[in-house]
Amino acid sequence: MANINLRKFLSENKIVALLIVVCLIWALFGYLTFNTDTGVSGFLTARNFSNLLRQMAITGILAAAMVFVIVAGEIDLSVGSLLGLLGGIAAILDAVYGWPLAGTISFVLLAGAALGLMNGWLTAYLGIPSFIVTLGGQLAFRGSVLGLTGGITIAPVSPSLRYIGQGYLPGWLGNGCAIALFVLLLFMAFRTRRKRLQHSLRVPTPVMEATRLVGIGILILGFVLVLNSYQGIPVPVLVLLFVLGIFTIIAKGTVFGRYIYAVGSNAEATRLSGVNVNLVKMVVFGLMGVMAALAGLTTTARLAAGTPSAGFGGELDAIASCFIGGTSMRGGVGSVIGALVGALIMASLDNGMSMLGVDTFWQQIIKGIILVIAVYLDIISSGVKRL
Repeated sequence: MANINLRKFLSENKIVALLIVVCLIWALFGYLTFNTDTGVSGFLTARNFSNLLRQMAITGILAAAMVFVIVAGEIDLSVGSLLGLLGGIAAILDAVYGWPLAGTISFVLLAGAALGLMNGWLTAYLGIPSFIVTLGGQLAFRGSVLGLTGGITIAPVSPSLRYIGQGYLPGWLGNGCAIALFVLLLFMAFRTRRKRLQHSLRVPTPVMEATRLVGIGILILGFVLVLNSYQGIPVPVLVLLFVLGIFTIIAKGTVFGRYIYAVGSNAEATRLSGVNVNLVKMVVFGLMGVMAALAGLTTTARLAAGTPSAGFGGELDAIASCFIGGTSMRGGVGSVIGALVGALIMASLDNGMSMLGVDTFWQQIIKGIILVIAVYLDIISSGVKRL
């Protein structure tokens, strides 16, 4: 009975369970970094939360698109190297050739889309397994950035590009963005509820729905107040929130989003129903390329330079964030918000253990153990039997 109740809770309340985990991690590190002399916890400060969110923004951007790739039944091991390549290109265009910011951003995003679509075409239309395609891409992209940069750091980038990674929003603008985000969430919630009622599907009671939305509103308010008490919302965090909104709308409010989940659940049945499965997969990889480009721009802006080692291991962090956030390794199941909470868990562990001076090898071991536990929880929540 206990096993059945645990499985039901995990399958129906994954985001709530993840948020509880986040709170427990923050409470633990808050206690461990508490300074008895000052009476302040080093972890639970507005400055550290700002740094923490800035750290997780890049992984979160990658994870938002990686959810679609995994839900569609594929994998992308090249995004870390692609991030490094596109970030290096951005640095070269900006620092060496003096391109305007709009031109640099446009070129890098288009290059990311083209390289992502190439991965998707090789996978979907030529039938090469995505594991092999993207593993090859990982090596090729990393070699390309070494060749383009000559193995040296390209710096300094312009102040306008640095602002993307290092800037903060004014308080009034941050408040406006928070209100816009909450309004968008309200719209999506009521739209989803109306559609489910039209199709006679189960929906939460009005009281439960209102309580959930009020809780989200309180979280957004607290988020903005804490960040405004330091220097404001970091620009990378704003970019991440924008990505969250766009990808959530794609997943829940578009026909294409439903196609992605259908392809991951049963590709053959989806093909027989008239959906162009190959095109869906190729476009998903294209979106992954665009997000790698955006993450590359943000990384270069944050470091104020293009470095050949940028993005190293980024694909593993993005994939781990998706699995921790409830995305199923079998495809067909996953959410963007879950992946971002997974990225927050990863970033919180990195941040807290670094503040405590935990050795890097222990950090890697702990994150690996958490990843295995997350996949095991996915197995027991879905009721998959071991052979």
